[in-house]
Amino acid sequence: MYDRKIYLYFALAITGFLLWTAWQKDYAPKPQVAAQVAPSAIQPVLTPAAPGSVTTGEKNPQDRFIQVKTDALDIKIDKVGGNIVSLKLLKYPVAYETPQIPVSLLTDDTANYYVTESGFDSKNGLETSKTMFESPQSVYQLDPNKDDLAVDLTWKGNNITVKKTYVFKRGKYDINLNHALQNNANEAWQGNLFAQIKRRGLSDENNIFGLHTYRGAAISSPADVYEKISYSKMDKENLNRVVKNGWLAMQQRYFVSALVPNLAEPLQYFSSVSSIGPTDKPADKIYTIGFKTPELTVPPHSVKNVATTLYSGPEIADVLKQVAPNLDRVIDYGWLSIFSVAIFKVMEWIHQFVKNWGVAIILVTVMIKLLFYKLSETSYRSMARMRNLQPRLLALKDKFGDDRQKLSQATMELYKKEKVNPLGGCLPMVIQIPVFIALYYVLIESVQLRQAPFIFWIHDLSVKDPFYVLPILMGLSWMMQQKLNPPPPDPVQAKMMMLFPVVFTVLFATFPAGLVLYWIVNNCLSILQQWYIMRKVENEGKKSLPKTKTKTRVSSSR
Repeated sequence: MYDRKIYLYFALAITGFLLWTAWQKDYAPKPQVAAQVAPSAIQPVLTPAAPGSVTTGEKNPQDRFIQVKTDALDIKIDKVGGNIVSLKLLKYPVAYETPQIPVSLLTDDTANYYVTESGFDSKNGLETSKTMFESPQSVYQLDPNKDDLAVDLTWKGNNITVKKTYVFKRGKYDINLNHALQNNANEAWQGNLFAQIKRRGLSDENNIFGLHTYRGAAISSPADVYEKISYSKMDKENLNRVVKNGWLAMQQRYFVSALVPNLAEPLQYFSSVSSIGPTDKPADKIYTIGFKTPELTVPPHSVKNVATTLYSGPEIADVLKQVAPNLDRVIDYGWLSIFSVAIFKVMEWIHQFVKNWGVAIILVTVMIKLLFYKLSETSYRSMARMRNLQPRLLALKDKFGDDRQKLSQATMELYKKEKVNPLGGCLPMVIQIPVFIALYYVLIESVQLRQAPFIFWIHDLSVKDPFYVLPILMGLSWMMQQKLNPPPPDPVQAKMMMLFPVVFTVLFATFPAGLVLYWIVNNCLSILQQWYIMRKVENEGKKSLPKTKTKTRVSSSR
């Protein structure tokens, strides 16, 4: 039994190491590359090379930008092309320590280049993504008494008037974007509308056994409601597919940008890759994914409207479902997503009442423990019987000495006679592994848990405990739990078993505080349950012993 149990501990250790590797890869400080790439280096990417590729032209004075601010967004629109080149999420700080600095999701900064572009193009060379639009104002702010804000941009030329209208809504991250082309000529206008998302690649997304959070593009279609278009896929070949009733997105941990075309006809989905650096890594490339309409025909003196929804904000399932069907799939909970989704749903429901994600984790842990109570009870009963058999197992070892075959045979006969399952004590650990991995993904993928405080010094459950108090408590609780287990007959195995709490304390030191909190609570509940069941089994054993009869002498007086 102990050989198998040690193997399970090793399996758990390897699982923890893989998660730790993924955690370090995603959260370790990354070198800044802003100073390594000159602004001019990005220009080749913006040269037309594929359908939808556009150029913003030369740098213009600062007055070419329009500032838009709502209660949720701080946006900068470039009049050249009328595209959003900066989008800040006012309700999501970069760090807990700097609440005044919001996350900058979209940016035209060279080091983190990430923008959306759209416009009309035609066979005669018209490409409105290169033209300078005009707007009545340079600064827009959502009125406190209104729920939406419209920003109009207009360009006129060659008997064509193009109008782009952005509609921002209070508390929302989805933006309605309408493109209107008015043909003032005496002949029909023919061309296309395209929309695309362009971003500089993030660090290598591959990791050991896939224990990572996905960063890259994705598309949705009736044939495949969620298909990842990874950087490596785009490197190998450009996407060229006809899709109807779908969407496309660029995703990362916690946040996503998506384009949802409001068109009934099939569209051409495309991708392209442009190099801007010396290496072949994603960080030295610009990745583009977008869609292009079939050829549009606008009769003389007529107007054609094409509507699109742009979502750029947090990955909140209920919100994403309202923007487009299956858009919530971008919340990547890994290969155990069915468990992760269930755990998060329960946590979210509990949070409505307790208003603390740490307390929600504790209560979910209790619920999971209750759910598997009977299985754990069977395991702990088996462990209790194993503990009672230790003197007899040692006697067998003394009897057979180094004859392992006879010792093994005699041991199995003893287990069979006493109806003891030597693997029973391993079951609680086996159950924990998928729950452990599922909760790991919940903590690193659910934006609701990002910067979620617990108590005292724990200001963010999604990052490590800054003072390592929780990992130490976890190690101590694990050590206490092992004291209740029957000791291995082999002294070497006994030492290895006592070493595991120390190993896991070190391993868990950099894990999310919420994950360590789960393990502490689970250990404490296991200790209580194991102590209670073992004591119960011991009492049952005492009651089952035959009672000794005592004879009473009656003396008679003469």
